[in-house]
Amino acid sequence: MVSRVIPVEPFDLVIFGGTGDLARRKILPALYRRFRAGQMPAGARVIGAARADRSVEDYRAFVRGALMEYGLSAAGEQIEGAFLDLVQYVQIDVTGAQGWDQLADKLLPGRVRAYYFSVRPRLFGALAERIQAHGLASEHTRIVVEKPFGNDLDSARALNATLAAHFDERQIYRIDHYLGKETVQNLMAIRFGNMMFEPLWNSQYVDHIQITVAESVGVGGRGDYYDRAGAMRDMMQNHLMQLLCLIAMEPPAKFDPDAVRDEKLKVIRALGPVEPYHIVRGQYQANGERPGYREEVGNERSFTESYIALKANVSNWRWAGTPIYLRTGKRLVARSSVINVVFKDAPHSIFGEEAGRHANLLSIRLQPNEGITLKVTIKEPGPGGMRLVDVPLDMSFAEALGPDSQSATDAYERLIMDVIRGNQTLFMRGDEVEAAWAWTDPIISGWTAAGDVPKPYEIGSTGPGDAELLMKRDGRQWQGINP
Repeated sequence: MVSRVIPVEPFDLVIFGGTGDLARRKILPALYRRFRAGQMPAGARVIGAARADRSVEDYRAFVRGALMEYGLSAAGEQIEGAFLDLVQYVQIDVTGAQGWDQLADKLLPGRVRAYYFSVRPRLFGALAERIQAHGLASEHTRIVVEKPFGNDLDSARALNATLAAHFDERQIYRIDHYLGKETVQNLMAIRFGNMMFEPLWNSQYVDHIQITVAESVGVGGRGDYYDRAGAMRDMMQNHLMQLLCLIAMEPPAKFDPDAVRDEKLKVIRALGPVEPYHIVRGQYQANGERPGYREEVGNERSFTESYIALKANVSNWRWAGTPIYLRTGKRLVARSSVINVVFKDAPHSIFGEEAGRHANLLSIRLQPNEGITLKVTIKEPGPGGMRLVDVPLDMSFAEALGPDSQSATDAYERLIMDVIRGNQTLFMRGDEVEAAWAWTDPIISGWTAAGDVPKPYEIGSTGPGDAELLMKRDGRQWQGINP
């Protein structure tokens, strides 16, 4: 299967922080792949903006190096000079006056202008103010801001107010790369494109839902940030929250940015408070071969969680009484992102007790080995009576859609092109961000006030043992973390 490429109109994309790590690893390679795919027009331009004193030739050499390291699919492939010809550079002082007139001279009138704020959040306000002050904004201007969108409700509100003072909400694109993943978007296709699921998608038929985002890596070079954030702020409040919204939302009236985001917002606002005994925090420990969390972040007294599991409830007519269990952690047994929808047992079994109890399970694998598995109950082959077993109806996207699906578009490729097109469906709205923090803040405040200490867990495990007890108290169990 070959994906259809729809070219966008010519644009100017300015990357503030154009020499930074995010630009090198994600933004520039994503743009190059879209250029190679034929989606970027020849008239498009990419303008790096940073404090470093570089010539355009120096910056193009930097871009070439980034593409060689992160952007090529085959070793030895040559960078197309036509892409580098689109690249410009401006030395600029984000908080001062230097470079803004030079940037203005490079921008072309009458086209989309996208400003990517690949800088620290504390600089967002200064950037937004100076873009307006120097006359660099128009009705076709968009700004792209990276998470974190604040670190609590107050800071999120302050950030939103700062951006809103200079740009309309329709011009602000809060990028969460998780929403750009092909399989995350497939959640909407699975739910709203298949009649067989929607009649069963409610508390009458669903016993519970499990959402797992497991990572096998540690905090790596993000130790300073991560120790201030933790798994709750870094993953639960945004990535897992978005998965919860997509799995629990009502069907929007149409596939329209605000219609979709309105329904997601309703889910967040319907989330009930989480009791302390429905929360498990963990921290991975050194095992002799690999350092523990505290060693990696350089803080021997850290009480920051690298793992969190909790039981959430959506208090609306569709989901009342159906718990949603969420867990995420680092240094776990495998890298795996999966949503498991566990259906209720049949109300009455005609086969007798010896046949056992059986429930259907819909497993949506987001990464790796993207696909869907539906476990159904059949008769075990052979004589000797009616014995029931569960078997999977398994569909791997790679097998079903062909080898091209394995080289699926990177999240940043899709999201950047959506910015240029003016499509905000996969971007978080300001009120959505604030609602997520309004639910998250009391949870964090609760364990902070109680002096809660994360439970230790082994590297390469499924997390702390208390997470298993969280499920066992309800007569349930986690589905396995499988690579």
